[in-house]
Amino acid sequence: MAGNSQRPGAKRKEGTKKGAQVGTGGHSRKALQGKGPTPKAEDRTYHPAHKKKVAAEKRQASQSAQGARKGVARGTRKATGGAEVVAGRNAVLEALRTQAPVTAVHIADRIDHDDRTREILELASMRGARLLESSRGALDQLTEGSVHQGVALEVPPYEYASVDDLLDAAAEADEPPLIVALDSVTDPRNLGAVLRSAGAFGAHGVLVPSRRSASMTASAWKVSAGAAARVPVAKETNLARTLTELKKSGVFVVGLDAGGDTAVRELAFATDPLVIVVGSEGKGLSRLVRETCDAVASIPIASSVESLNAGVAAGIALYEVAQARTSR
Repeated sequence: MAGNSQRPGAKRKEGTKKGAQVGTGGHSRKALQGKGPTPKAEDRTYHPAHKKKVAAEKRQASQSAQGARKGVARGTRKATGGAEVVAGRNAVLEALRTQAPVTAVHIADRIDHDDRTREILELASMRGARLLESSRGALDQLTEGSVHQGVALEVPPYEYASVDDLLDAAAEADEPPLIVALDSVTDPRNLGAVLRSAGAFGAHGVLVPSRRSASMTASAWKVSAGAAARVPVAKETNLARTLTELKKSGVFVVGLDAGGDTAVRELAFATDPLVIVVGSEGKGLSRLVRETCDAVASIPIASSVESLNAGVAAGIALYEVAQARTSR
């Protein structure tokens, strides 16, 4: 019955009655606080994603160890600091054969090796280049989607010389300076061809302007067939101004153009300190550069051919100069 204090068990024992306590309202405050964001699945030890992550890390560590034993490091990075990437087995092999500077050689993991890749590894090891083993996806990203065939090569930024360096090289050889200047030639393959001719006919260097001109890229290295390692390339801000300074130092400046005053083989300055200026195939010499020249020479060609590209024109002119210097 309600209120029956005589019922067994209904009476509280003496000294056990609990009174009000100070601050009882805050006892459960901690229980109301959040525990932060939910951890990622791969960070929860009980989750299957965590087990897959651990297995992948072990597999990568094993592959890295195997690569190290083979002399190949694991991992790929993007080319930085102005470096250029050469992609494809033939292109990489040719670059290594022609003594192009190499920063690193990237090889796809689990690649099907052939004679080219084996020679690439051999040449890269002889050159002391870093060998990096990379995934196909990483190589796709490094080469920006080019057809790399599992091989890519990094070429470091080119170190340009100055015009004074070219003159010093001629002085050390005790020869009258012979320099090829390019005016608005933007195709690096033409630059490579000019370097090849310059190396073949004894030129002391090639001069290019810093704007609207081809630079020393991997394509230029490839076409030069090794001449880029022997013939320096100078880069100056203003070509016309640089040619004017060269004239003040006693160097004659001759431009190549279809409407020249004389033929290349009849050039009067061939045995003197000389700069041969080659213009672009389409527009030829620019106005300021043409006005700077001491003479403008042309190469006789059949009327059915409109013009020669810069590489061919420079090669013909350098041959004629070399012939005149050897026969004097």
